[in-house]
Amino acid sequence: MSGDGSVPDLSALLSQIGQVQQDLQAAQEAATTRVVEGVAGGGLVRVVGTGGLEVQAVTIDPSVADPEDLDALQDLVLAAIRSYLDAVRQLQQQALGGLNLGGGLEGLLGG
Repeated sequence: MSGDGSVPDLSALLSQIGQVQQDLQAAQEAATTRVVEGVAGGGLVRVVGTGGLEVQAVTIDPSVADPEDLDALQDLVLAAIRSYLDAVRQLQQQALGGLNLGGGLEGLLGG
């Protein structure tokens, strides 16, 4: 409700909520199909996948595939996966950051 005691227009508010839901769904769908990459070791290990958390490829430069030092390779793969997940989180934040909640919804959402 507004500070002047007037009752909000519920049909306009419901319409606004419906538009935000549609925008949110569209942003999420767009983010899930984007290709995202995580890298480690200066690009020696790469993880490629979608914004929907579907890993599509892991590429390892042969120079780090030392059978005597598998711990280092495992650390690089883990770092690349973490980098990929960070990139997905950033993509999702960017997709959702562009949504305009509008004045009517901000009050409902504590804004």
